[in-house]
Amino acid sequence: MIPLQLSAPVGYRLAAVLCLVCLAASGCNRGASTADAAAAANSQSSTTASDALPGDDQLRKSLDDALDYTFEKRRLDVKDQAAWQIIHGALAFKRAFLVRTGDKDVSAVDYVLQGGQMPGWNLARGDTLDEQAGRYGVRALYEPGTKTGQGHYDQWMGYLSDAGLKLDEPILVEGKPHTIEDYIVQIERDVPRVSNREYTWTLMALTAFRPTSYEWTASDGQPWSIEKLLEIELEYDIDESPCGGTHRMYALAIARNRHLASGGKLEGIWKRVDDKIRQEVERAKAAQNTDGSLSAHYFQRPGTAPDITEWMASSGHTFEFLAEALDKKQLEEPWMKRAAAKLCAQFKKTQPIDVECAKLFHAAHGLVLYREKVFGERTFPATKTAK
Repeated sequence: MIPLQLSAPVGYRLAAVLCLVCLAASGCNRGASTADAAAAANSQSSTTASDALPGDDQLRKSLDDALDYTFEKRRLDVKDQAAWQIIHGALAFKRAFLVRTGDKDVSAVDYVLQGGQMPGWNLARGDTLDEQAGRYGVRALYEPGTKTGQGHYDQWMGYLSDAGLKLDEPILVEGKPHTIEDYIVQIERDVPRVSNREYTWTLMALTAFRPTSYEWTASDGQPWSIEKLLEIELEYDIDESPCGGTHRMYALAIARNRHLASGGKLEGIWKRVDDKIRQEVERAKAAQNTDGSLSAHYFQRPGTAPDITEWMASSGHTFEFLAEALDKKQLEEPWMKRAAAKLCAQFKKTQPIDVECAKLFHAAHGLVLYREKVFGERTFPATKTAK
């Protein structure tokens, strides 16, 4: 049986609620009871110790403990879990993320590139790109409401694009060989076909493979550009966007960072993007709870939640954005060190219970980003045979 997944939003306000409510039913652990969840939530709400600023050694150990447990003990299986869950795991741990298939643990990224099957991983041949060469695009089907498949346009490539993929890397689709570039070109052609004009994951994908000044002609025959996608994204109300606006802000942050890394300047649209990022960082800081934990209400106001997994969803998503948006010096500020320590504590308290995969892996991704920026990159175990 495939656990429940979050569907794509009908409206952004509804989607923000669904990130906290509907996601709670889809887990990355097994055998947890309602009593376990209640006990963990009560334990979290009554905790007043360890609110002090953690030392560097203590914080690094907490980060590594949380990530090691998640990597080793939250193992997914293609016969039990769907693409929604597994691709979220790859977002956090990239190519190192292991998924069980038969009696082996293999890289989830390699598994899908090589044509591996799982519910919700639905790629299809796209437009003709070069008729003479027999080259076609690759399109990931948009499946709102399936609770297993791609619930947002370009979500799969948005998450996989940070896993070290190359444009000439092969990908098997419907038994036919393609390349990652075929997938990216189809994304570019399809931007006018995005019915809800949500380009959050499109930005994640395109800025990984194209210069941030990139322009192209899409299927409508009109000129498009990465800067145009930024303009559209900036039109939306963050508080009414999916998962409290954290996905949208993460996409803006990673696009800005890639722009700066390539020598770009913060002028024009990029200045507006940077201003928006700074604004939402300050809102997240203002909404931080007095014990150092990030709010259960994302950017809007301080607050907690009685269900620790719901709180972990909001705090983890917000932390993920902050870990991408801030540099090393900023992440070492006391408020962020306390936020990191509190998120690690939530990971520890949820070890005995089922945690929905999007909640879990977005939070884990935030910890990975923080750990890499502050303490340096770390590795995870290689593929091994399941026992």
